[in-house]
Amino acid sequence: MGALSRDEIAERLAAGGYIADGELATAIAIMQLLKRPLLLEGEAGVGKTEVAKALASVHGTELIRLQCYEGLDQSAALYEWNYQRQLLAIQAHQGGGGQTGSADDIEERIFSEKYLLERPLLAAIRRKKPPVLLIDEVDRADEEFEAFLLELLSDFQVSIPELGTITAKSIPRVVLTSNNTRELSDALRRRCLYHYIDYPDAEREARIILARVPGMASGLAVQIARLVEGVRKEELRKVPGVAETLDWAAALLGLGVKNLHDDPDTVHETLRCLLKTQEDRARLTREVSARLLGKVA
Repeated sequence: MGALSRDEIAERLAAGGYIADGELATAIAIMQLLKRPLLLEGEAGVGKTEVAKALASVHGTELIRLQCYEGLDQSAALYEWNYQRQLLAIQAHQGGGGQTGSADDIEERIFSEKYLLERPLLAAIRRKKPPVLLIDEVDRADEEFEAFLLELLSDFQVSIPELGTITAKSIPRVVLTSNNTRELSDALRRRCLYHYIDYPDAEREARIILARVPGMASGLAVQIARLVEGVRKEELRKVPGVAETLDWAAALLGLGVKNLHDDPDTVHETLRCLLKTQEDRARLTREVSARLLGKVA
């Protein structure tokens, strides 16, 4: 996408399967204009990861995903050497009879591109066509890794001692997501554009349902979105995300439900698609689901 308006970006994202609000479309427009990483923060299940997938679809480019976790180190994120192949090469050389070569020659051969294993970060900067680099749940990684990541995102180059400095062939479109399980550093926040993604309102969630659940009627989509909106206001341990809404919508459609008011028993029994703990299922009794359904037109 070039210098497009907010509405044009929203339309293209929708064509890629993501229904964005105006603020997110604006954030993406600025991200692409300034070529800055975009940090998306919000509760689990609000659709942060889907933004990167939709961007890759819109641009017709590769999505490269780095899933962060506690203990993630540079080797798992950047590159590793294929030690097994290196060992086999050394053994083959030693058992080669008349083969000659110094230790330096052997080292130069085994520490070459042939034995290099790309991990997501290195892969992203070596693509000729800019990919979308998704650094998912960056808040789960350690602060040390965050500092390394900051350096990479500033220079888009890495140093591999055996090969030298590798500079990006193209600048990837970088999307970072965070569930806010820990506070990110000020340095990382300054490096990125920032946008908070909240749960969608009922109108936008109905549009998401229509876009992602084939065969869904608009009236039923609106009813589902409004009831989910009510469920999220209850005191739940795990608030259902958009993915759970889509599961529930698909289940209702598959069971032949055309109007929530026509089959309140099925509505209540299928709420298990939204609820992920026994505690929440116990709280959402038939009386509660009937109360919530009563508020849905």
